[in-house]
Amino acid sequence: MSESEVREVFERYIEALNAHDFDRMTEFVHDELVENGKAVTRDDIIAELKAHGDSVPDFTWRVQDVAIDGDRVAARLYNKGTHTKEWLGVAPTGATLEFAEYSFHKVRDGRFYEMNYLIDAQAVQRQLEG
Repeated sequence: MSESEVREVFERYIEALNAHDFDRMTEFVHDELVENGKAVTRDDIIAELKAHGDSVPDFTWRVQDVAIDGDRVAARLYNKGTHTKEWLGVAPTGATLEFAEYSFHKVRDGRFYEMNYLIDAQAVQRQLEG
């Protein structure tokens, strides 16, 4: 795939995330992949995203920077949403969360076969706990 095609896959992926159309992950994620160093299935990814969407129903991913190198996508995202149900082990607070996320994905045949991400978990915890 060309770098422009990889970028287009990533942009459509972000659009699907922001629409909370998590069942569309079949379009973007291989059946089996590696997430943060662990073998998982696409169904695992979908379940994880649905749990995020359920707990933070207005969750949005806003891309700040993207770098493409061959089959690799690196992005800096700014995430925001309102905590309405238990999430990350914390009871709902109604707080609006805002935090950075860094993602690193690899694409083969138009879908991700490796997904890695890093968030400032301590900043999220502090916001969740008030």
